[in-house]
Amino acid sequence: MSSICFYFQVHQPLRIKKYGIFNIGDSEYFNHKGEGNLNNLTVLNKVAKKCYLPANKVLLELLKEHPEFKVSFSFSGVFLEQCARFYPEVLDSFIELTETGRVEILSETYYHSLAFLYSREEFRRQVNLHKNLVKELFGQEPKVFRNTELIYNNDIAEEAEKMGFEGILSEGADHILGWRSPNFLYRPKKCKNISVLLKNYKLSDDIAFRFGEKSWSEFPLTSEKFGHWISEHNGSSEIINLFMDYETFGEHQWEDKGIFKFLRSLPQEILKHPDNRFVTPSEAVSLHKSVGEIDVPDYLSWADVERDLSAWRSNEMQHDSLERVYGLEEFVKKKNDKKLLDIWGKLQTSDHFYYMCTKWFADGDVHKYFNPYESPYEAFISFSSVLNDLEIRLGKGERVEDNRKRIHY
Repeated sequence: MSSICFYFQVHQPLRIKKYGIFNIGDSEYFNHKGEGNLNNLTVLNKVAKKCYLPANKVLLELLKEHPEFKVSFSFSGVFLEQCARFYPEVLDSFIELTETGRVEILSETYYHSLAFLYSREEFRRQVNLHKNLVKELFGQEPKVFRNTELIYNNDIAEEAEKMGFEGILSEGADHILGWRSPNFLYRPKKCKNISVLLKNYKLSDDIAFRFGEKSWSEFPLTSEKFGHWISEHNGSSEIINLFMDYETFGEHQWEDKGIFKFLRSLPQEILKHPDNRFVTPSEAVSLHKSVGEIDVPDYLSWADVERDLSAWRSNEMQHDSLERVYGLEEFVKKKNDKKLLDIWGKLQTSDHFYYMCTKWFADGDVHKYFNPYESPYEAFISFSSVLNDLEIRLGKGERVEDNRKRIHY
């Protein structure tokens, strides 16, 4: 029997406005309603109308029509904050989905950050903040963890186990699997009680990236065809993990390409095979046993063709910005100012460093997606200027510089 596990990431960053040296002294760093058509409110409105509201409507219909159908989400804290502030209708529609009892919410870092790479203390703080918010909004206590952009290695899995999680998500990259299949549960090295669910990237990306690609040999992708591909795994797989951005539905793949029609009929096609069933990640962990150990000493992610950390840490601008922002930790926390702590957290969001990426070949269009800057250098200038202002507000300029020297990557 094959278990099908659908997981969707839902995240929108708080983009920084174009902020230069002449803006020093302006304590409003984020572009909520201001310049250009890529301010935070405009982007949220656009994606809500194209994806969140129509996709949630489809999912609610499917959950009512198919009692066997189940899905899971992870929401960044900054996304949920924006919904509560600017678009409560979206938040209400996600809450309505969870009220069916067949939608699981996963844990992640509150600010969709790279905190684990720089500060275990900050990482744990953000995970706990996120767990509390999920409990408050959805009434769930997450049992499964997914790190920002599926960044994963042995140490992250070990930390997640220490924090009490039963499962963790990761990319099912070929270079870590070798001859093995992603369609089974594995036990992370150095762990005893946590299981890792590996993304079947081929099947996931068939929907997320290739669905509307007319040059693809399998175009057009129909629900019947995809359901057949799923069913072909029966007898040789235990779990098929389909992980993708929720914006796949309506934003990355537009409605006129047939993506909602595909989604509406997909559960029915998958359930035609009597040995197929839908599970949430925590159910997958309880139903299936690990078939062996998986060793991932180096960092892995689901970003770009390399599936590593190069989307965020491949040039000096990114390294410098990350060192600076995490070098502020001691001084921000000593202030004991909740507003400053929250601003610092929002400056850790991974998208800020993603916008500074200078890889423009196969991944160029991806890095331009909802990017408010004309170049990576403009992103770096704005971010650096904001940090200059924050350091002045902290009154720790020289000591902050000294602390940065202790950060290693």
